[in-house]
Amino acid sequence: MAPKRPQGAGALEKRGPRRGPSPVPRAPGSPELYAALDLGTNSCRMLIAEPRGAGFHVVDSFSKSVQLGTGLESSGKLSRGSMSRTIQALRICQQKLKRNKVRRMRLVATEACRRAVNAGEFIDRVHRETGLRLDIIAPEEEARLAVISCAPLVSPKTENLLVVDIGGGSTELVWLDLAKVPRAERPRAIMRLREGLEREDGTHEDARVVDWISVPLGVATLREQFSDVEDDAARFALMSWFFEENLADFSPYHATEPTERFQIVGTSGTVTTVAASHLGLKRYDRTKVDGLRMTSDQIDSVIRSYLTMGPGGRRADPRIGADRHALIMSGAAILQALMRCWPTNRLSVADRGLREGLLYAQMSADGVLDTGALT
Repeated sequence: MAPKRPQGAGALEKRGPRRGPSPVPRAPGSPELYAALDLGTNSCRMLIAEPRGAGFHVVDSFSKSVQLGTGLESSGKLSRGSMSRTIQALRICQQKLKRNKVRRMRLVATEACRRAVNAGEFIDRVHRETGLRLDIIAPEEEARLAVISCAPLVSPKTENLLVVDIGGGSTELVWLDLAKVPRAERPRAIMRLREGLEREDGTHEDARVVDWISVPLGVATLREQFSDVEDDAARFALMSWFFEENLADFSPYHATEPTERFQIVGTSGTVTTVAASHLGLKRYDRTKVDGLRMTSDQIDSVIRSYLTMGPGGRRADPRIGADRHALIMSGAAILQALMRCWPTNRLSVADRGLREGLLYAQMSADGVLDTGALT
């Protein structure tokens, strides 16, 4: 399947989740709660949060590897088993939403449901069995929300920004030109990205989208395409080459001049896992990972260590985790290809993504965020 592009584009848990305790009673007049649910090809994840300053405070969450897209690459359909697993997870989400009395929510599904011929049947079944209404969003919307989630991590010095969201079934890339935006306004300009990724020349306060692309290759779909290659190192090299081939028409692809004003922000389980491995964390710590900057040499060193471990070593490594060991090399292949292509030797790590973008977008639209606090 070819990468999706708009017309006229310019230049993980070991045990099953437990039912949590009832939420702590909230004081009268406390901010209304918001929820965001991201149902991807591999995972079902949800955040429930209240607005606080320029951001939000998470009061409840859920994350489960449901492998909704298992077998999709070959059959074109969501299997009965994957749909049943996912609905079990969504029942837990529905209980959390009800227990927290959430009224403002956005519940979305992405690449697996975009591609499956029986996605409509699945969405109807979810509503019938859980009461939840899932919205299958377009790649363009998924890319926009990923960019919004990363706004607080953008350096005021950045003039060209590439945000990369490596998902289970697809990878979204958005290239922004911030050169005409005053430095202090750059994070806020990204937060103002609304419906659609417009490419018209903007005002001096607008973040201009140079180009964006949705490549239908994520950690699950890329791994499935090369599952017949037995040699671990050969499979990794083929996956990385194949992903890079799918970027050939992305318009900023040929930018080759190094610049300190260029920034890549990577958001995905792959990126945060590589960062945790680099830091040698025995227990994952978001505060140490989110916002970390890694060099290309550091990323390559981690990837080489993964190859040295082999499948058995990766399976046993606590930094990778039981749910991610089978997918980490396809994600690493995507990451390595990206770092080969563009003029920087550093990557900013974002432990945030579609859920955070959904929350920011809802809260921003309701006017409950203090965007003046963004720097």
